[in-house]
Amino acid sequence: MKKVLLIASSIALLSAMSATVSADGAALYQAKTCWSCHGKDAKTPILPIYPKLAGQNAGYALNQMKDIKSGARANGQAAAMQGVMGLVNDAEMKEIADWLSSLK
Repeated sequence: MKKVLLIASSIALLSAMSATVSADGAALYQAKTCWSCHGKDAKTPILPIYPKLAGQNAGYALNQMKDIKSGARANGQAAAMQGVMGLVNDAEMKEIADWLSSLK
């Protein structure tokens, strides 16, 4: 009986965790205000110095976000991004990166 309760509890916990992690990358891109600089379509940034993110390699985009958040990347516009990246957790970064890579 203990084993069944443990398994059921584990399944319930994993289900709750996956619901929070599986947020849509496009929705996160909007909610985390990425669009305000990089454009609603991730193709038309508000300033020419901001990168176009649509179609970017997911692994590269994810690493850049992590490096900006940690401070490992401190060049260019990274300082402006650090405050925003503090609002985004690793799972959300991955969702956003995966969505960006799916854009053409």
